[in-house]
Amino acid sequence: MAQQQLNLPKGLIGIVAIVIAGLILVSKSAITVDSGQAGVLYKTFGGGVVTGEPAMGEGFHLVLPWNRVFIYEVRQQELFEKMKVLSSNGLDIILETTTWFMPRPSDLGKLHQEKGENYLDRIIKPALRSAARSVVGRYTPEQLYSSKRDVIQKEIYDETKKILDDQYIIVNDVLVRDVTLPATIKDAIERKLKQEQESLEYEFRLVTASKEAEKVRIEARGKADANKILSASLNDQILRDKGIEATLKLAESPNTKVVVVGGKDGLPLILGNN
Repeated sequence: MAQQQLNLPKGLIGIVAIVIAGLILVSKSAITVDSGQAGVLYKTFGGGVVTGEPAMGEGFHLVLPWNRVFIYEVRQQELFEKMKVLSSNGLDIILETTTWFMPRPSDLGKLHQEKGENYLDRIIKPALRSAARSVVGRYTPEQLYSSKRDVIQKEIYDETKKILDDQYIIVNDVLVRDVTLPATIKDAIERKLKQEQESLEYEFRLVTASKEAEKVRIEARGKADANKILSASLNDQILRDKGIEATLKLAESPNTKVVVVGGKDGLPLILGNN
């Protein structure tokens, strides 16, 4: 009986030890992948990084305690970059961009194996800077400042995407947020643009004035033609008939009148007492 009482605590100690070891094992084996993430499995005794299988998706996973899981964010991410580039005539331009990108989930194992977790600094930033320098170097500061902004943005996106397509990265878009020119160049461009605007405005006023003058000439020509037609149609006989009609209407008036016979054109002249 005494011997059993001495052995009982030793048994409990063994059970506790086993439970603790089990808890440690489970804690080392349990992996939780959060939303917007994926895991790359590394098998210590099984060939290293697993590249031939899909990445571990969201949720709870159990892995062998001697293996490791590397967690990557697979949602769209933003890269804000401010860089100094040269225009076609060698002037320094400060370019600010935003790049939307994400790792390709199906190639996450290869990305981890070949580029590593620091793939942003290793491949994305160099690719973006190279594309920006290549594109901006084709244009003058004036084109960068005004008319070619959208074209430049698309070209930078196309070149960045081309570089990163075989690097297991998806580039969704590249936005040019700001272009900063040297102050003297910026002032000169703004003055030129203002002069061009004033010139266009002056040309518009000239065109408007020319159209208004043409309108006045057409109206005057129409009035002149109408007067010619009217003058040609008014002969002596018509004027005499009109005079007779007017005399008859005046004669029918109840007012007192003085009639003078032998007026101009043979028509009687009728005068009122006023």
